Amino acid sequence: MRRQLGPPALVLAGALALAGCGGSDSGGDSADGKAELSVGSAYMPQPVSDEMAAGFFTVTNKGGAADELTSVTSDVAGQVTVHETVGGAMQEVKDLKVPAHGELVLKSGGDHLMFEELKRKPKEGQTVTLELRFARSGPVKVEMPVKSATYRPKTGH
Repeated sequence: MRRQLGPPALVLAGALALAGCGGSDSGGDSADGKAELSVGSAYMPQPVSDEMAAGFFTVTNKGGAADELTSVTSDVAGQVTVHETVGGAMQEVKDLKVPAHGELVLKSGGDHLMFEELKRKPKEGQTVTLELRFARSGPVKVEMPVKSATYRPKTGH
């Protein structure tokens, strides 16, 4: 039986992102070759600029098909762009790949979001709302907590 992601599943994905949980079952069936996406470890360092901010998170795909993050919108910015970092230089890209049975990791010094034309300057302790759009999967809402400007997540490496 195939199930579509409905609003309750998207709310759950956003709640898990807010809790910093990296794994959830988004309701897909990996046996049929679909992407099964969940978002976790989301955060925005408190911006030092009035015009722009960065954002980071991990998209986990438990499904058997790859997908791409194609665009992001937010209540806090006029524009959100997707960047990759190659050889220490960042460049805007149209999309970022989410491999089947893999992860897309957005982190400081690597792939990331840039929030431009800020409507307000987010402060530590606040939350920024995002909507992630993918090439094949439905949109995912994420509540991204604003951390201190010097926050660095703990890594398991």
